Amino acid sequence: MTSALDITYIGHATVLLEMNGVRILTDPVLRDRIGYIRRQARTVDSALLGNLDAVLLSHMHYDHMDLPSLRMLGRDVRMIVPEGSGDLLWRDGFRHIEELRAGDYTAVESVSIGATYADHAGSRHPFGPESDCLGYVLHGSQTVYFAGDTDLFPEMGSMSRLDLAMLPVWGWGPTVGEGHLDPRRAAESLQLLQPRAAMPIHWGTFAPVGMGWMRPRFLSAPPHTFAAHAGDVAPNVAVHVVQPGAGLRLVH
Repeated sequence: MTSALDITYIGHATVLLEMNGVRILTDPVLRDRIGYIRRQARTVDSALLGNLDAVLLSHMHYDHMDLPSLRMLGRDVRMIVPEGSGDLLWRDGFRHIEELRAGDYTAVESVSIGATYADHAGSRHPFGPESDCLGYVLHGSQTVYFAGDTDLFPEMGSMSRLDLAMLPVWGWGPTVGEGHLDPRRAAESLQLLQPRAAMPIHWGTFAPVGMGWMRPRFLSAPPHTFAAHAGDVAPNVAVHVVQPGAGLRLVH
């Protein structure tokens, strides 16, 4: 008997996962502009956003926890969030919030979800609350790692039997700072994770206002650079480069 995992890369760290009849959305950023960054990929198809079973939030940075985008999903959607970030959502009227720490588990129907450590600062700048930053491992008919934002960390080697690792490979500007994976380090993480397949995320979606018209290389090159490095250091991992707005089906 085969089992399918359907992935829609909406853009940046926003991914729709459909598995075991469950629909889970990660880090929803659905607007065309957030502060001084503007969407360079296609506008989000609102038809993808209905009948969600849960939303996973990795941390409180504005390009991962965008309150206007979350309001578009409705305040009754179940939110699974890092410890310390729930109060911000409660104050905004969201009603179904579950806070996790690294090592905690929860479930969305038949899909088990484990919260993992992430090497990234998670506070809401400039005056927002402090909270953890998390990744998540989803266990259903297949096992998927959503890294959120992170740098390399040794405990990646403890995640076993992954069917898919969704790894950030860039960001929204010409450089990436501390606490982020770049294409080379994301490829090196595959040596620890040893997934069956990998999909680069956190690229090709946003650029600073006024920069997108130049079509800078950081909008298109990072996933392909990642794939090239992965071919060198983890040749047994199948890399799937999915454009923002496109989808992928993995059958196990």
